[in-house]
Amino acid sequence: MRKSLTAKSEPVNYALLLPVFLLILVGFVAQYGAFHADPMVESIAPLLKKQLLWTILGIGTMFGTMFIPIKYLWKLTPALYGLSLILMGLLIKFHDPVMAAATGTKRWLRLGPISFQPSEFMKLGYILMLAYIVTRRRQRATTPSTSKEDFHLLGELVIVSLPVLALMFYQKDFGTSLVFISIFLGIVLVSGCSWKILTVGFSIIGVLGVSGILLVLTEQGQKILSFLHFKPYQFNRIHAWLNPFEYADSISFQQARGLTAIGSGEMLGKGLTNLQVYVPVRESDMIFTVIGEAYGFVGTCALILLFFYLIYQMLICTLNAKREFYAYITTGVIMYFLFHILENIGSNIGLLPLTGIPLPFISQGGTAYLANFIGIGLILSMYYQKEKVEVDSV
Repeated sequence: MRKSLTAKSEPVNYALLLPVFLLILVGFVAQYGAFHADPMVESIAPLLKKQLLWTILGIGTMFGTMFIPIKYLWKLTPALYGLSLILMGLLIKFHDPVMAAATGTKRWLRLGPISFQPSEFMKLGYILMLAYIVTRRRQRATTPSTSKEDFHLLGELVIVSLPVLALMFYQKDFGTSLVFISIFLGIVLVSGCSWKILTVGFSIIGVLGVSGILLVLTEQGQKILSFLHFKPYQFNRIHAWLNPFEYADSISFQQARGLTAIGSGEMLGKGLTNLQVYVPVRESDMIFTVIGEAYGFVGTCALILLFFYLIYQMLICTLNAKREFYAYITTGVIMYFLFHILENIGSNIGLLPLTGIPLPFISQGGTAYLANFIGIGLILSMYYQKEKVEVDSV
């Protein structure tokens, strides 16, 4: 191993931190509006205090992740992936029955008084593991790589993905499964594989995607999916998405109310303390409706632009990454954030079906909120590391 020290003028990427902290502030404002409009909430202060505690924990974890040297992150990656899988596996025995009954999914792990979602940490462990495999394979491959080497790489990526998707299938959490698929596709796309292989692969995925949509939208297809353990509530989400106001009093109540809330905001909104449309679980998956009703079209556009700026800064980090390992990590984190943003906002405005995906840094704090900070911490770490370690495997 050869070591050399390189000084950096900016060890902390302030351009990336700016949109993060602005989004945190927007999140507090949106949470206040959601709680203020909820007739079931008697006191807002304890709920905002809880959000503040999650934020403090998240910021501490973000900077703690930033301090991890790349050589330790590299060595720890297989263990972190394995630990994440173990936590996911514990759901088979220790999933929270109350949350399972309420949400229809077994994604909440209950260990005594502690309840959290292992899949949120699995996303990060999965990103690290895919980055680890691609980096190791590419450093051993010839230049340019052969088709055989590309197939070996894809085979390894599929092997580490299968147990994750199998556990997600057990949890019945289709929305989160799509996050893992988007991470996989993003990292494969920049892995250096032959475009011929990628074209064939993405074509197959496209055909499967269209076939899946046709299965969901047809009666015979739904019978096939039911045989594969798809549940009625999952089909109801599709019906609610396609005809939100037709089923506004039943299966699409939440989506119809969300669309009504956003539409009622018009151009400039009603104001944060004047929200009049009741939307269930507004502080979580439907938080975008708060911005829409309170600040109207202008407010929602401003928030979307802020997210675009966040993704832009992440892309700059990826392009400036001096190490392949970090470049693949940042790619995975970008796909993770991008899917969450597009799916949450898309479902709130009726472009996509509801899947229970939270909006990064805006939705109510919890395991997913903490995972957002760790993802940013992974990107910040490559700016902080002043010691440039030359090793063959990193």
